[in-house]
Amino acid sequence: MSTKKSLLHLCFWVGLALTFNIGIYIFMGPEKALSFLGGYVIEQSLSLDNIFLFLLIFESFSIKPEYQKRVLTYGIFGAVVLRLIFIILGVTIIDKFHWMLYIFGLLLIVSGIKMFFKHNESKDFHNSKIIKLINKIIPVSKELDGEKFFTKKNGILYATPLFAILILIELSDIIFAIDSIPAIFSITTDPFIVYTSNIFAILGLRNMYFLLEKLHNKFDYVKYGVACILIFTGIKLSITFFHINISIIVSLLIIFIIMSASILTSVILNKRKKSPCSSEVSKNII
Repeated sequence: MSTKKSLLHLCFWVGLALTFNIGIYIFMGPEKALSFLGGYVIEQSLSLDNIFLFLLIFESFSIKPEYQKRVLTYGIFGAVVLRLIFIILGVTIIDKFHWMLYIFGLLLIVSGIKMFFKHNESKDFHNSKIIKLINKIIPVSKELDGEKFFTKKNGILYATPLFAILILIELSDIIFAIDSIPAIFSITTDPFIVYTSNIFAILGLRNMYFLLEKLHNKFDYVKYGVACILIFTGIKLSITFFHINISIIVSLLIIFIIMSASILTSVILNKRKKSPCSSEVSKNII
């Protein structure tokens, strides 16, 4: 998929989410509409780190883009179902044990701090514990068989690398949901708003992936923006213990500033790295 096509498709899903947001404003009021927008923006921002992980997984298995589409489509479908379970479970826990919000807040702060020290070096996912576990249940073939998840060789059923990657992506999304859903709880605990904002963000995930696949080298510092958003939402949840509430509008503004700053920093520093002047200076220093 071309960069232009991915961008157009992404704009379609964003436009659809904003149209739905207008519907919420009309039928449910401005407060719910702001909550949806806040949840949607948080989910879209945090999903960037998940997309970079998808890129590492596909690169590790040397999977061509034409085969990545099917995995991502099934992955998104799985995420829609899993998010519903996580959100219902999360809202039920918070209703019974409100103090869990403060625990979620602390977990988000810890996750954000860890992300500052996490390196994006290439990993060999072939030797991961998940792949070893899948191999114990069903043998995984080394070669692809088109877009198939399963194939037969000499009468024996094998899982293809695409199936192994699908499991890796689904499990990584579960880990990601542990951060992203509590982050949205910092905006609202309304299950309808939390779920719909999640779903609309997920629906555009595939197109965002193919867009960032071609541009991810230009956004090296976005992960620090994502880390700051995790820390901010964690603090926002935690300080409610002291009856301090940050409004949704202020939260949206802070998140927008953080993401914009991380994107601008990435673009500016990448331009400096590629500029002839900087290379000449580095040669002179050497």
